Amino acid sequence: MDVVVTVPKSFGLKQWIDEGDAAGDKYTGQLWDFYCGGGKPDIKVGERVYVVCEGKLRGYAPLVELLWNGSRGSFVRGGNAVAVTIKKPITGFRGWRYRWWEYKDEMPFPDWRKS
Repeated sequence: MDVVVTVPKSFGLKQWIDEGDAAGDKYTGQLWDFYCGGGKPDIKVGERVYVVCEGKLRGYAPLVELLWNGSRGSFVRGGNAVAVTIKKPITGFRGWRYRWWEYKDEMPFPDWRKS
């Protein structure tokens, strides 16, 4: 099942983008972890990890590995991120949630790097 996570306000959009291998970037071969709390999700390698930042869905990356230890863990991604959004704003939250919209609601988001 696809999951959704939120970039903390204290981290911010620019710093998150600067981590590397963002949507549209060439894959460097590096893996990236997105750490958060909550119970272990029911997600499999290849399913989508969506990212919300500053109230907007920014896109997703396929899950490469799930590392979880009790109530904390990380979603591991590599390249191949895709910039998509939905029409409704999304209020930030802690932890993760399962995707609640349908794929047909997603649309390309060419300006995803802008606030």
